[in-house]
Amino acid sequence: MRVLAVVPARGGSAGVPLKNLALVGGVPLVTRAVRACLRAESIDQVVVSTDHEVIAETARQAGAVVVERPAELSGATASSESAVLHALDALGAEPEVVVLVQCTSAFIDPADLSAAVRRVLDGEADAVVSGLPTHEFLWTAAGAGVNHDPAVRPRRQDREPQFRENGAFYVMRTAGLREHGHRFFGTVAVQPVPARHAIEIDDPEDLELVRALAPFIDQPEPIDVDCVITDFDGVHTDDRAYVDSDGREMVLVSRSDGMGVSLLKRSGVKVLVMSTEQNPVVAARARKLGVPVLQGLADKRTVLRDWLSIEGLDPARVAYVGNDVNDLGPMAEVGWPIATPDAHPRVRAAARVVLTRPGGSGAVRELCDRVVAARPEPPAAEARVRPHFGPVAIGDVLVGDGEPVYVIGEIGINHNGDLDLARRLIDVAADAGCQAVKFQKRTPAICVPEEQKGQIRQTPWGEMTYLEYKERTEFGRDEYAQIAKYCDERGLHWFASPWDVPSVEFLEEMDVPVHKVASASVADHQLLRALAATGKPVILSTGMSTLAEIDAAVEILGTEKLIMMHATSTYPLPPEEANLRTITTLKERYGVPVGYSGHERGLQISLAAVTLGAVCVERHITLDRTMWGSDHAASLEPAGLEHLVRDIRIIEQAMGDGVKRVFPGEEAPKSRLRRVTV
Repeated sequence: MRVLAVVPARGGSAGVPLKNLALVGGVPLVTRAVRACLRAESIDQVVVSTDHEVIAETARQAGAVVVERPAELSGATASSESAVLHALDALGAEPEVVVLVQCTSAFIDPADLSAAVRRVLDGEADAVVSGLPTHEFLWTAAGAGVNHDPAVRPRRQDREPQFRENGAFYVMRTAGLREHGHRFFGTVAVQPVPARHAIEIDDPEDLELVRALAPFIDQPEPIDVDCVITDFDGVHTDDRAYVDSDGREMVLVSRSDGMGVSLLKRSGVKVLVMSTEQNPVVAARARKLGVPVLQGLADKRTVLRDWLSIEGLDPARVAYVGNDVNDLGPMAEVGWPIATPDAHPRVRAAARVVLTRPGGSGAVRELCDRVVAARPEPPAAEARVRPHFGPVAIGDVLVGDGEPVYVIGEIGINHNGDLDLARRLIDVAADAGCQAVKFQKRTPAICVPEEQKGQIRQTPWGEMTYLEYKERTEFGRDEYAQIAKYCDERGLHWFASPWDVPSVEFLEEMDVPVHKVASASVADHQLLRALAATGKPVILSTGMSTLAEIDAAVEILGTEKLIMMHATSTYPLPPEEANLRTITTLKERYGVPVGYSGHERGLQISLAAVTLGAVCVERHITLDRTMWGSDHAASLEPAGLEHLVRDIRIIEQAMGDGVKRVFPGEEAPKSRLRRVTV
């Protein structure tokens, strides 16, 4: 190691409390310093010296090595040199050059850092300090000229520039630092830095200034997020409303935003609209875009926090776009606070990114394009070619191309914890002609997030905590033993989607013929490894998943006994999100049988999936769509399921074998109607 960068970052600060963790452009100052060092080509390793636990963890996440700084070197009078020397001793390192980098400079250019290091490595200087070129005239309080003679003042262009030390970085030969004990020794040179990079943060006013400048100075980053949340007025619109004589409102939106949102959804990014107002215009636009909307929100920050928890999203990988002060709360909750260019000054200052297009003029499209650009799909040339496997055996039934469509009645949690209701749903599936029924199996103590366990829920059995409710509706060994016996009597397979490893073990003890991976579990690699270890066939649902996530799941599960299910996890599913051609995409990419798991209302989409080659079809079933419970509304009632199975069998017959021939029924019309001429 020739070059080591040390970033002193103590927890105390006289001017700005916990200054080193202050956000600029949505990024802590200590993270900005570490990133600048890591991007400097000439620096081999980055160390953060700190006495503060949160600063240490933030530094590690940014990619730095952390050295714990003792209390005697962490006070306000401790020198930066003492922190550097302690870090060298703690690491047992003796690099040729050491670089002292200060968090208080928010805009360090990695190129300037590298240039300064090269000057020391090349022997041009023993120490290099960053400085701002200036032609300023300095005065004492008594009115005497410091760097000029007031009687003879040359023009600015006739003066050689002087340099104001800006405190961003100091580069030194390590041996010289140890010998002299301070950073200025031998031949000292100055590395010029531009004025926009030279602001040092000493007090709250400096901090506000760099926050306001960050959107204009920081280089555009790819916006790599899993979810985009937007305000409505001023983001989707230009913040104006047109009101007719009857009081009806209209707003101006950009058509290009619709395509941008569509691209986001196709790439697997969740989208949500949040609005303080309750307005039918907002709801209408959200319907047009095909995204959920939360309206009439008095406290957007709390609602956002709860929604992210329910959706299981990491706030650091979420973007929120706002334009006014009521957006400051939710912007503070996410890793990517974003503002429109005409937003309130405080909103622009709090933003990590300021867009270039105003609301109503393509702001949403600009954001969508940047998010999609950060999520490239693997190029077609790199897509792995997989061998095509034959049908997969589930018990005594083959599932695959050329076999009858395997129809699964998804009971899921629609039994509401009632064994008699489960039996009635099994009857519905058997009477309709299904081959299997499927349930969901959870260990509530594992699957229910800690923050939700104690939440109170109104249920048909009275008021109880969410954990009590999930336990109340979960079947155990006795219930599933009776379910297994009853399914056998009705000639059906039964299995379940396990949501945790103990549930896999439970289902193995029940000797189910196949396991199902719910769309929510595609990235749960611990669960996938447990399922792969069973050696049983696996049905993998792919809702909410990118091809990269599916690739990783397939690497664990293998393809020999894999059936894949195309799915879109919207309840209920609108036709424009069905994307049924993905069935062909999955077959060609993975070489396995592919089916369809549907959450739409009606039968048309499921039947179309069969015509596109779906080898199995899974639909939620219920006795009554108005029953209490989360999945009933997107389920098929008995008559609907019966019609689905009937129509699937008709389609199977109608698909034929693709060989063009004259059928017997055509012979008589042919002899009567065909005209032949030469």
